[in-house]
Amino acid sequence: MCRSIKTLREPFTEHVTTEDVQAAALQYVRKISGFRAPAAHNAEVFQAAVDAVSQATADLLDRLEVRPAPNRSGSATAGAGSVRSPRPARSPRPARTG
Repeated sequence: MCRSIKTLREPFTEHVTTEDVQAAALQYVRKISGFRAPAAHNAEVFQAAVDAVSQATADLLDRLEVRPAPNRSGSATAGAGSVRSPRPARSPRPARTG
């Protein structure tokens, strides 16, 4: 959706600050509203939306349970620092003709 919003959960981000959450919420509200900065008559509702998204994001991050990925033998991987390998690249779609 919005490529400038970074992933804020472990193991992708070790320490998430309030500023990280606020920045992601602001980017989200900007994207869905279509406004980079709202007009004065929309400023209050815009900021309320940023605050609500920030709170929802903080609640989500606090409640997520991140489990280690199983290894090939089916047991959990050793060490909490394990990171999944990236997805393989998609092959390009064939060009449409006609």
